[in-house]
Amino acid sequence: MSETVLIFVDVETTGTRATRDRITEIAALKVVNGELVDRWSSLIYPECKVPAQITQLTGIRDDMLREAPRFTHIAESLREWLGDGQLVAHNARFDYSFLRNEFKRAGQDFRASLICTLRLSRRIAPQERQHNLKALLNRYGISPIRHHRAGDDVDALWSLWQTWQVEHSEEAWQNLLGDERRHRTLPAHLDSAQLEGLPTCPGVYLFYGHNRLPLYVGKSVNLRSRVLGHFQRDHQDDKEMRLAQQVQHIEWEETAGDLGAQLREAQLVKTLMPIMNRQLRKQRKLTTWHWETEANHPELLSGSAMSLPISGALYGLFRNAREAKNTLRAVAEEQKLCPRVLGLEKGKGRCFANQVGKCLGACHGQESIAQHTQRAKAALMQLQVNVWPWPGSIAIEEQAADSTPAWHVVRQWCYLGSAASLKKAKTLADASASFDVDSYRILNRFLRSPEQHGLTVIPLG
Repeated sequence: MSETVLIFVDVETTGTRATRDRITEIAALKVVNGELVDRWSSLIYPECKVPAQITQLTGIRDDMLREAPRFTHIAESLREWLGDGQLVAHNARFDYSFLRNEFKRAGQDFRASLICTLRLSRRIAPQERQHNLKALLNRYGISPIRHHRAGDDVDALWSLWQTWQVEHSEEAWQNLLGDERRHRTLPAHLDSAQLEGLPTCPGVYLFYGHNRLPLYVGKSVNLRSRVLGHFQRDHQDDKEMRLAQQVQHIEWEETAGDLGAQLREAQLVKTLMPIMNRQLRKQRKLTTWHWETEANHPELLSGSAMSLPISGALYGLFRNAREAKNTLRAVAEEQKLCPRVLGLEKGKGRCFANQVGKCLGACHGQESIAQHTQRAKAALMQLQVNVWPWPGSIAIEEQAADSTPAWHVVRQWCYLGSAASLKKAKTLADASASFDVDSYRILNRFLRSPEQHGLTVIPLG
């Protein structure tokens, strides 16, 4: 009969970022076939200062660590002591991530199977709201000497484990452990049942934290693969670790394809303002240069002009007027255009740029206004914003393999919504919407060559 080796482990650290913060203390118990056979513990010199708030929490001070070994000095002996035992820890992926990164710095690829007692607690007592170690010890009357010291916490964890074993029959206990092992890569606060229906089709997914706080909105052409992928990189990505530590609830929406997923993601991020989405969160008030067909120079307009029918051309989408003017000045200087004719400076007659040889003289007749306008528009061509090429709203039909088709309704680059039929799409054609630069960029990419993306564009009039 083979031995069952469990390693109960707890680490104290300088912070919560496994890729950057360091271990300050490790304590571990080796349990073979249910019997405690050995103990390993040590303070660790983290090669950095311990933040004041961490000292306040753990009691571990810099002076306590000066004579402690660096992790690289104990890595080989610790690795040998751990052997192939399964790691048992409370919120196990946190401790495991720190151990993996410390071993990686020491030149070793450490991997182990995990049992998370936080997830076990949620399965054992789903009716309870709190499952942190302190709450569990109070619930079962287990008294550690100190909280947030590795040695005391790992002893308390072993006592909790033994209490659970007494409470459950051998069959029930093994079923609990089997279920835990099957879902060992999932976040500790997430009920694994929530993921059972995750499809492999395109769509958007939403991660929520405590009290349904929106944490993150994402999209993928394969929802199941993408969502589960978040929980397999937490040891090497601080953002994924924060997400895994906080996520408690997941929702998703299926879409007809990648375009629908990207449009819906941009829409949901701006609506929900999830704390871990930064790229798409801001509803930016943009400016753009508008050059009327018969005009001699461009005028600054709000980005909202993108949602209106206009004549002429639009150049650039800028965060503010200053950025727009600086861009136009740079183009003028590079092409020897006249800043006065372009409206960048006031005055009459010969401009200063012409006096120093940086303007070809449109300001005083040396170059014709028509020639200047032609050169300026040619220079700005690289910044030209695509003008809406349809007279009104359109429906974009999309259908990925094995998915239900959808019709995305768009007018003047504004996403108005999606419908399950062309008939319903037509009811959205006159809906109000404001210009959004992220939706514009998404639509611009897909509509350059809709047939390559399997899309059909249907004008709605």
